[in-house]
Amino acid sequence: ASVHEAFKLGINFFDTSPFYGSTKSETVLGKALKDLPRDKIIVSTKVGRYGQEFFDFSAERVAASVRESLGRLQIPYIDIIQCHDIEFGSLDQIINETLPALQQLKAQGLVRFVGITALPLKALQYVLDRVPQGTVDVILSYCHYSLNDTSLQDAIPYFLEKQVGIISASPLSMGLLTHQGPPEWHPAPPELKEAAAAAAACCRDQGVDLSKLALQFAVKNP
Repeated sequence: ASVHEAFKLGINFFDTSPFYGSTKSETVLGKALKDLPRDKIIVSTKVGRYGQEFFDFSAERVAASVRESLGRLQIPYIDIIQCHDIEFGSLDQIINETLPALQQLKAQGLVRFVGITALPLKALQYVLDRVPQGTVDVILSYCHYSLNDTSLQDAIPYFLEKQVGIISASPLSMGLLTHQGPPEWHPAPPELKEAAAAAAACCRDQGVDLSKLALQFAVKNP
């Protein structure tokens, strides 16, 4: 119901991964997508990460992973397939093995665009500097265009020069910019967590939702 309501409100981009909920995210999303017009939605999923510490960017595994995702999502093709959290794998393997395998799937019509995701911007740049232009169509950067971190903005000219699309994810900085605060595993240093908690308290005193402010900040620069 939430996916259908989102579509009615104009949201047509849906991003998932086999890692999210150990494939449950893809399965649940697939049940909702089958009732939506395929040519009106953009579906994005990922390959390479399958558990908290389980990564496999081999050509054989990512090819199988795409086909498994197609089955769970109940769609004939994936709009954007992304290498998930590449900084945890071998970047050279991504370049020499993973991306060529995804390009083959693109040629077969199983995926439309190929992307890479990472937290460190340098990991994205390392790959883009070493592959032919057009190998990577889009990058996903998260936690780098938010109230506490705008480093993505400085990198935009570089990505535009490489002619790749940019997806800015996690405008709430993985829960940091919320009233409840980030999860225990959040990598932010203690002083940043304390500053975010103070900001949340200040907003609460003013009757303002910190998360809403964070979202407004993130979307003001499309």
